[in-house]
Amino acid sequence: MKGNYKVIKQNVKDVLSKINEPILNKDFVSLDFIKNISINEKELNIALGITDIHYKGLDKLRDEIIKAVKDKTPSIEDVELGFSLGVVNHKNKKKAELLPEVKNTIAIASGKGGVGKSTVAVNLAAVLAREGASVGLIDADIYGPSIPLMLGVNKKPQLVQIEGKNRLVPITQYGIKLMSIGFLIEKDSALVWRGPMASSALKQFIADVLWEELDYLLYDMPPGTGDIQLTLSQTLPLTGAIIITTPQDIALADARKGYIMFNKVNVPTLGVIENMSYYLKPDGEKDYIFGKGGGEKMSKADNVKLLGEIPINTKIRESGDEGVPIVIREPESVESKVFDSIVRTVITEVNKKNVSDMQPNVDIIMDN
Repeated sequence: MKGNYKVIKQNVKDVLSKINEPILNKDFVSLDFIKNISINEKELNIALGITDIHYKGLDKLRDEIIKAVKDKTPSIEDVELGFSLGVVNHKNKKKAELLPEVKNTIAIASGKGGVGKSTVAVNLAAVLAREGASVGLIDADIYGPSIPLMLGVNKKPQLVQIEGKNRLVPITQYGIKLMSIGFLIEKDSALVWRGPMASSALKQFIADVLWEELDYLLYDMPPGTGDIQLTLSQTLPLTGAIIITTPQDIALADARKGYIMFNKVNVPTLGVIENMSYYLKPDGEKDYIFGKGGGEKMSKADNVKLLGEIPINTKIRESGDEGVPIVIREPESVESKVFDSIVRTVITEVNKKNVSDMQPNVDIIMDN
């Protein structure tokens, strides 16, 4: 059976090497999206990754793969095929050294405070976890750590020793692994640190935390584009950044500074999210309190993707105050559906970027 299993497994890989994942248009083997192949007598079980677990053609794709596998291996009577979220690893030498078990690192940033960056970060992390991703969240807003409150955490992380080195164990809440300076300071106390001290503390959240395997590690960055932000952007092996803005011109001007900063340190911007876009009246009419179309304007001007427009709603603020993100508290709400859509787009954009980076440089030789 052992030898037969090897043959069957190779047959399955041969089949999957000729079938493309529909969103990335690259075969399942090259993407490393084969999660498991197991055999129980004459039943074959296959687990595959896919970029969009809500892909409308999933049933058709499943039937196509099952038929091809059965044609290739007639001895198998039954094939069970399941799909779960597939995440492409960001190939980066620095990341491999600092965070070898983390596939992607994403900065959630803003040019100024007060645009709801941390609220967006916790809801994105919560949706990613619900989609089946393993997620970590670093509260890098050193002077105003709000993640503990927004996720209802009021305890300190454990300290363990591994190979003679002290490591912090992140606190897990709603399926998200968390680390925040807010876990390590007394309630209602204030940090009075200069930039280098703050940057050093955040570097420890990378090297001295037991993150283990993660698909995504999100950084809720400090607002602005000062020394701390620049140092962190140059130090962290980032897959990309997401810029949070509100619609009005003053917020857009600051958001563009964040975009320019990331460009200078060669960090790609995955997209922009417009928060507090409009207030949805009971009759369905939209009231654009802070202006209209700011995120779209920035998207077109800087050629970055507009990931979504999140409406303003008291329920979002209440959810944050209560420590239960709105995507968990009210998953069927209009606001939650917007977050769902944003996360699906982010997953796709990250995978596409990483696949693009995987492509080898090909020299074109022309005949004389």
